[in-house]
Amino acid sequence: MTIRIKDVAAAAGVSVATVSRVLGNGPVSDAVRKKVEAAIEASGYRPNLSARRLRSQHTQTIGLIVSDIRNPFFTNVSRAVEDAAYEAGMRVILCNTDENPDKEAMYLRLMQEERVTGVIFAPTRQTAETLDPAGLGFPVVLIDRAGPSGLNDAVVLDNAQAAELLVEHLLEQGCRRIGGLFGKTSTTGAERHAGFVAALARRGLPAPARFLAPSLEAAEAEVARWLAEPDRPEALIASNGLVLMGVLKAARRAGVAVPDELAVAGFDNDAWTELAGPGLTVLEQPVYEIGRTAMAMLLERLARPGQVARKVVLSGRLVVRGSTRREALPVG
Repeated sequence: MTIRIKDVAAAAGVSVATVSRVLGNGPVSDAVRKKVEAAIEASGYRPNLSARRLRSQHTQTIGLIVSDIRNPFFTNVSRAVEDAAYEAGMRVILCNTDENPDKEAMYLRLMQEERVTGVIFAPTRQTAETLDPAGLGFPVVLIDRAGPSGLNDAVVLDNAQAAELLVEHLLEQGCRRIGGLFGKTSTTGAERHAGFVAALARRGLPAPARFLAPSLEAAEAEVARWLAEPDRPEALIASNGLVLMGVLKAARRAGVAVPDELAVAGFDNDAWTELAGPGLTVLEQPVYEIGRTAMAMLLERLARPGQVARKVVLSGRLVVRGSTRREALPVG
């Protein structure tokens, strides 16, 4: 037997409109809400979500669009967003774009079709440069990657400072030929490269860099080529956890010892980095804080849609392990 909303209303002794207000978190007294909720539970009624979406512009659903769910950074951010959304009484639709602007556009259209309340988004640089929430119908908070100032709220790491911390640490360990591997599709890779270049320029040192898809496979292939060159670096910085894993795999395949022949450092304090080889030196991002801050900013935007767009910049923490511990030389 199909239980309908009017059956719940009859069981609770209220109108159908009152049941609808309870289901939509509308204004009713606590006593009436408890009575309706008890009738819903006793009857086993399940609301028709599709019909409710058609009647309302507010679905209490958040879209979360990330570039690569295989990257532990985005896995952990997703967990933080989901936790905060659940506390706010909202659900999350998760989409993975593979750094593909066409997939980003497709999922943004999906968010419009689903009438989501808002979106938390880690876009490619191409999409970030043109993303305007005014034409989407819902607010957007950017994570990890920022777009032009003034258009979208964003929460990001201080990427340039973080890269500089890694370079300064390697310089303190006596390294001079320091190479960097940076993602080519995001503002994050560009900002980390800028910090990398600035830190080495202060010492009058070159800043050799390779730009690649931010994946394990691309990094492993690029590092294998680089290590085969006669002027290969004595230290490498990887711009994310998957690239860092690719660096380590390529070094092992080439028989290059870490840290004696190649010092290795990178971003993201994933669980495996403590266990790999001598332990990997990393720049730890405040991942959970990034996710929860993004959700808080989205809720603020929903409450005050006219406020000026904000950008929250968080700092990372250097975690030093054996992959960079070498005999220190004076820094010139």
